[in-house]
Amino acid sequence: MMGAMLRRVIPRVVIPLLALSSVLLGGAACSGKQAGEIVRFSEGKRPAAPAISGDLLGGGSYDLATKQGKVVVINFWGSWCAPCRAEADDLEAVHKDRPEVEFLGINIRDERDKAMAFASGRNSYPSIFDPAGRQALKFEDVPPNTIPATIIVDTQGKIAIVIRKAILKQDLASMVAEVTGVALA
Repeated sequence: MMGAMLRRVIPRVVIPLLALSSVLLGGAACSGKQAGEIVRFSEGKRPAAPAISGDLLGGGSYDLATKQGKVVVINFWGSWCAPCRAEADDLEAVHKDRPEVEFLGINIRDERDKAMAFASGRNSYPSIFDPAGRQALKFEDVPPNTIPATIIVDTQGKIAIVIRKAILKQDLASMVAEVTGVALA
């Protein structure tokens, strides 16, 4: 009796968990020019960014579709993630240096109070609260399968660069300049 019940319940629990872990930890292959944990797409071969929307940590909501025509830097992070803590100041510095570029954080696998405490004083840009990691699952062509991960979306709503590691200020600034076509003075 117990064995039959487990055979019915386990697939319903395990299969979704395996799917999520494959995206967040191992992931699908992607096409594009790769350099270690960085994937760059040439202008004509960029995949479309998925529809990203959700509730923000500080209240309100966010919809990537409203940012068409702007370069958007999307950073996946968690308060429990040491590399996320290490890169937070670098992301914020580039955000402040490039006011014409939109920044969005996506917090995953976290509790709201821990996420808010982490973001407070570190990030002045908005963050979607996504404890189940559903936003990451939307990136089927180029999953952000590490934490932290940063994705740069061009003005046409296409994925230009995927970074699957912690990023330093000078590297992110250079990549943002590459996508915007405008270097900082």
